[in-house]
Amino acid sequence: MKIICIGRNYIDHAKELNNPVPKKPVFFLKPDTALVKDNKPFFYPDFSEDVHYECEIVVHINRVGKNIAAKFAHRYYDEIGIGIDFTARDLQQECKTKGLPWEVAKAFDNSAPIGKFLPKSRFADINNINFSLDINGKTVQQGNTASMIFKIDELIAYTSRFMTLKMGDLLFTGTPAGVGPVKIGDRLIASMEGEELLNFMVK
Repeated sequence: MKIICIGRNYIDHAKELNNPVPKKPVFFLKPDTALVKDNKPFFYPDFSEDVHYECEIVVHINRVGKNIAAKFAHRYYDEIGIGIDFTARDLQQECKTKGLPWEVAKAFDNSAPIGKFLPKSRFADINNINFSLDINGKTVQQGNTASMIFKIDELIAYTSRFMTLKMGDLLFTGTPAGVGPVKIGDRLIASMEGEELLNFMVK
């Protein structure tokens, strides 16, 4: 399986990092070794001094597809969850400055904790889902899929032009504003429509 991550998919987040608003989706990959499941802790890596959280809606792909039309994209996912795209911001900035790929800052081990998934049928409108992230009891991010620049079905259509989507693949759909650093001892709790789906510690 693969993890496809969308960057800069909320205008407010692009602006907070002084990035241009994209005219087409920006995506990168994480390996399966990035996954952290079952609320296990995230261990702060020794190669970075500035790891940031990015809370995102995550889509579970449930069938094989290539060159999927947006109007049929809803057939290719059955569950929606929440996850954290951890980013070594200091390494990412170095990559940006040198014009290098981001993998060293994005694709490291344990950089993609994911929570429980919910059936897509639970949601009246996929494009109107509220989600949030609390750290140590304080809400640091709040988002709604209505604010996505590119909607979920558009993202599936676009990414499937370049690579075949397979059963079990995960699509991280981008983060809203409010990203920031984590430190050892932090507790992160991510919720979707008020339901807690992810709860873990930074160690």
